Amino acid sequence: MIAALAALNLLTWFVYRFDKARARIDGQRVPEKRLLALAAYGGWPAAKLAQHHFRHKTRKQPFARRLNLIVLGWLTGLWVLISLGLLGAP
Repeated sequence: MIAALAALNLLTWFVYRFDKARARIDGQRVPEKRLLALAAYGGWPAAKLAQHHFRHKTRKQPFARRLNLIVLGWLTGLWVLISLGLLGAP
Protein backbone atom coordinates (compact mmCIF):
# COMPACT_ATOMS: atom_id res chain seq x y z
CA MET A 1 0.00 0.00 0.00
CA ILE A 2 2.77 2.44 0.93
CA ALA A 3 4.70 1.65 -2.26
CA ALA A 4 1.58 2.26 -4.36
CA LEU A 5 0.96 5.63 -2.70
CA ALA A 6 4.62 6.57 -3.15
CA ALA A 7 4.43 5.67 -6.84
CA LEU A 8 1.18 7.62 -7.25
CA ASN A 9 2.72 10.68 -5.60
CA LEU A 10 5.79 10.45 -7.81
CA LEU A 11 3.55 10.21 -10.88
CA THR A 12 1.46 13.16 -9.65
CA TRP A 13 4.59 15.30 -9.17
CA PHE A 14 5.79 14.60 -12.70
CA VAL A 15 2.36 15.18 -14.27
CA TYR A 16 2.10 18.58 -12.55
CA ARG A 17 5.65 19.39 -13.70
CA PHE A 18 4.78 18.33 -17.25
CA ASP A 19 1.61 20.44 -17.22
CA LYS A 20 3.52 23.50 -16.00
CA ALA A 21 6.11 23.03 -18.75
CA ARG A 22 3.33 22.76 -21.34
CA ALA A 23 1.71 25.90 -19.95
CA ARG A 24 4.91 27.85 -20.46
CA ILE A 25 5.06 26.98 -24.17
CA ASP A 26 1.30 27.10 -24.83
CA GLY A 27 1.29 23.36 -25.53
CA GLN A 28 -1.51 20.88 -25.02
CA ARG A 29 -2.26 20.74 -21.31
CA VAL A 30 -3.21 17.98 -18.92
CA PRO A 31 -6.95 18.30 -18.22
CA GLU A 32 -7.73 19.72 -14.78
CA LYS A 33 -9.98 16.74 -14.10
CA ARG A 34 -6.97 14.44 -14.49
CA LEU A 35 -4.80 16.58 -12.19
CA LEU A 36 -7.54 16.59 -9.55
CA ALA A 37 -8.16 12.86 -9.97
CA LEU A 38 -4.49 12.12 -9.25
CA ALA A 39 -4.81 14.16 -6.06
CA ALA A 40 -8.08 12.49 -5.09
CA TYR A 41 -6.69 8.97 -5.58
CA GLY A 42 -3.98 9.74 -3.00
CA GLY A 43 -1.47 11.95 -4.77
CA TRP A 44 -2.59 15.03 -2.85
CA PRO A 45 0.71 15.54 -0.97
CA ALA A 46 2.66 15.69 -4.25
CA ALA A 47 -0.05 17.81 -5.85
CA LYS A 48 0.19 20.44 -3.11
CA LEU A 49 3.99 20.36 -3.11
CA ALA A 50 4.12 20.66 -6.90
CA GLN A 51 1.55 23.45 -6.87
CA HIS A 52 3.74 25.41 -4.50
CA HIS A 53 7.12 24.44 -6.00
CA PHE A 54 6.16 25.17 -9.61
CA ARG A 55 3.76 28.01 -8.71
CA HIS A 56 1.26 26.07 -10.74
CA LYS A 57 -2.46 26.86 -10.75
CA THR A 58 -2.14 29.01 -7.65
CA ARG A 59 -4.20 31.87 -9.09
CA LYS A 60 -6.82 29.68 -10.74
CA GLN A 61 -9.25 29.70 -7.82
CA PRO A 62 -11.79 27.07 -8.88
CA PHE A 63 -8.93 24.57 -9.28
CA ALA A 64 -7.18 25.63 -6.07
CA ARG A 65 -10.43 25.36 -4.09
CA ARG A 66 -11.14 21.89 -5.45
CA LEU A 67 -7.61 20.73 -4.66
CA ASN A 68 -7.87 22.15 -1.14
CA LEU A 69 -11.20 20.33 -0.64
CA ILE A 70 -9.55 17.06 -1.70
CA VAL A 71 -6.75 17.65 0.82
CA LEU A 72 -9.29 18.50 3.52
CA GLY A 73 -11.22 15.32 2.74
CA TRP A 74 -8.10 13.17 3.02
CA LEU A 75 -6.95 14.82 6.23
CA THR A 76 -10.41 14.48 7.76
CA GLY A 77 -10.56 10.82 6.77
CA LEU A 78 -7.12 10.14 8.21
CA TRP A 79 -8.06 11.93 11.43
CA VAL A 80 -11.22 9.82 11.77
CA LEU A 81 -9.33 6.57 11.14
CA ILE A 82 -6.64 7.49 13.67
CA SER A 83 -9.25 8.63 16.24
CA LEU A 84 -11.08 5.31 15.92
CA GLY A 85 -7.84 3.39 16.30
CA LEU A 86 -8.16 1.93 12.80
CA LEU A 87 -4.94 3.48 11.57
CA GLY A 88 -1.70 3.79 13.43
CA ALA A 89 0.99 1.74 15.05
CA PRO A 90 0.11 -1.91 15.71
